[in-house]
Amino acid sequence: MNISTAAVLGTGAWGTTFAQVLADAGVSVTMWGRNPGTIAFINGHENPTYLPGITLSDRIDATEDIASAVAGRQLVVVAVPVKAVRPTLEAVTGAFIDDVALLSLAKGLELGSLKRVGQIMAEASGVPEGRIAVLSGPNLSREIADRNPTATVVAASDVELAKDIARACHNSYFRPYVSADVVGTEMAGATKNVIAVAIGAAEGMGLGINTRSTLITRGLAEMTRLGIALGADAATFAGLAGIGDLVATCSSRLSRNFSLGHRLGAGMSLAEAVALSPGVVEGVTSAGPILQVAASVGVDMPITGAVVEVVEGRATIEDMGRMLLSRPQKMDGWKIELV
Repeated sequence: MNISTAAVLGTGAWGTTFAQVLADAGVSVTMWGRNPGTIAFINGHENPTYLPGITLSDRIDATEDIASAVAGRQLVVVAVPVKAVRPTLEAVTGAFIDDVALLSLAKGLELGSLKRVGQIMAEASGVPEGRIAVLSGPNLSREIADRNPTATVVAASDVELAKDIARACHNSYFRPYVSADVVGTEMAGATKNVIAVAIGAAEGMGLGINTRSTLITRGLAEMTRLGIALGADAATFAGLAGIGDLVATCSSRLSRNFSLGHRLGAGMSLAEAVALSPGVVEGVTSAGPILQVAASVGVDMPITGAVVEVVEGRATIEDMGRMLLSRPQKMDGWKIELV
């Protein structure tokens, strides 16, 4: 399928940036959002709230009418927070064309159901899972909006669909790779956000590169353990959706999860740190659900567990460090092998 039209649901930084990516690849894009002021700005070729200084393509327009946004569009991109995915798609069930493709940019698990975003999208939209894809990688939105070269992963159970979507968003600065590992791509994107909170906290406390490298490496190990237990391919976690996204998220103040952790490490309360975030911090909201999923399949996730203790008020940042350093000795690697 040659994708020439798309809708992007959500007008935040990542949604707007991805609309620009599509437009720069030659796709005509209609964006949907609830804020009339933001819609007016986008129709004037800017989104100063989230991407100040960026001029948007004339291939992009915007509307407050979600039904008209998706009507006739070949690709519908979901770029809203995880908690908003279900109600957003339920609002337009039946409005899609028959062979529509849905693409998720959201990263996390749904509270209560513990479902991945791709699963939520299938339930809420009525679109078959074979027509649903997910995108994840080292994709800090501001850098992409500035057209810095980057790569990503488009994953779908139907690899031909993934290829179609990858072609639709491939341009001079955005390089999509293709995967059939939907579970691994989604779980990597969800879990790395939690690890980023821990690493941000360590840096906020003044700890150095050794600590960050340790947390990245051991964070990747627990991400991989969980992914494999859920049926994912271990290789996914060694690629762009895994270590690639983890390194980007854990290395930049442009990451909301890293920045929130940094504020916690510097002494702010969780409420103060969240209040200063420019958007939803999925690492905080998804930490508990991820730990629940890990417990259900018998997977040990000590860094995620420590973040949960902090965000749920049972431990301090200093306690988190002590919990991790006092664990039993084990062999290096992603498996649990005690010495």
